[in-house]
Amino acid sequence: MERPKRYPVNPKEPDADGQRPGLQTEILDTALRLGAIGLLVAACFWILAPFLMAVTWGAIISVAVHPIFRRLTPWLGGRMSGAAAVVTVLLFALLLVPSVLLAGSLWGGAQMLAGEAQSGLLRVPPPPDGVANWPIIGEELHQTWAQASTNLERVLQRFTPQIREVATWLISTAAGTGFTLVQFLLSIAIAGVLLARSDAAAEAATQFATRLAGADGPTYAAIAATTIQSVTRGILGVALIQALLIGIGFVVAGLPAAGLLTLVCLILGIMQLPMALITIPAVLYIVSTAGTAMSVAFVAWNILVTPVDNVLKPLLLGRSAPVPTMVIFLGSLGGFVAAGLIGLFVGAVVLSLGFVLYNGWLEGDAAGDGLAPTTPER
Repeated sequence: MERPKRYPVNPKEPDADGQRPGLQTEILDTALRLGAIGLLVAACFWILAPFLMAVTWGAIISVAVHPIFRRLTPWLGGRMSGAAAVVTVLLFALLLVPSVLLAGSLWGGAQMLAGEAQSGLLRVPPPPDGVANWPIIGEELHQTWAQASTNLERVLQRFTPQIREVATWLISTAAGTGFTLVQFLLSIAIAGVLLARSDAAAEAATQFATRLAGADGPTYAAIAATTIQSVTRGILGVALIQALLIGIGFVVAGLPAAGLLTLVCLILGIMQLPMALITIPAVLYIVSTAGTAMSVAFVAWNILVTPVDNVLKPLLLGRSAPVPTMVIFLGSLGGFVAAGLIGLFVGAVVLSLGFVLYNGWLEGDAAGDGLAPTTPER
């Protein structure tokens, strides 16, 4: 006669067949918990998705300006909220003043072109003789330019499809400019809140890094902060300074759409592309249309400010880990395609940060201690 199965008193102990009676229940409970957590994370991401870029850029700004914030705090009697308010106001001014100037330049240029087109006074100056000697595109460009200087209407009719596509792109870009400005303003406000609570934010970031990387978490957090500060100063800061200097020359020389061309120079600088793509045609235009004194001054100014990034980058990048130009280019280009102008800034910093942390992890793994010895910049 077969003996009945004996079940253990403790449900966690195996029975006579080696099975735990409560195992299926535990698996089901674990699956339900993981599913609930996954749904909660997905719902939070869905709710915050419209603000994700603004929050990310706000966090980057707060880390980038934190050294300035720390130096300013003792001057205000140690009041962190006051120092955060001052930094926030300065950042708002730094954003709004160029935005107003850019909008004014675009509006003035549009009014000028519309007025000249209606009155029939819109003229294109003849091309310099040297344009025909440019490689690949020189001869065709010289021919089209010369035809536009004598019969602009015919050239416009010839390129009507391309002009329509460009106009459509400009309209859609202008429509998104307002939303981009709101994102930047929101990012600065978020950065101000994070700065006012910087100690708690730094502690939370360190705890999170420790949960991910164990004992090496604080070192990873310090390297991340140093990388963000260095890339923001050495890449974004240099591009901003260089674009502003070039833009000053555009405005003084009276170049049409100077604000828009300055913005294009800023984009090229962040993407690590030469601003000469804009300054050379600008120089040719000024030399063809302005007087001798203005032409000489404009050429000299551009020769002076165009290579300024070669001087500033070694000074502002500091001792941080080097980031290849291709990483910055791909990050800024991918961010720009994905999220517009704010993505241009966020993408360059985030991809550079990922590259540095990945290299640190690889070197530390090769050394056998989890992270290669690195002294983060203070």
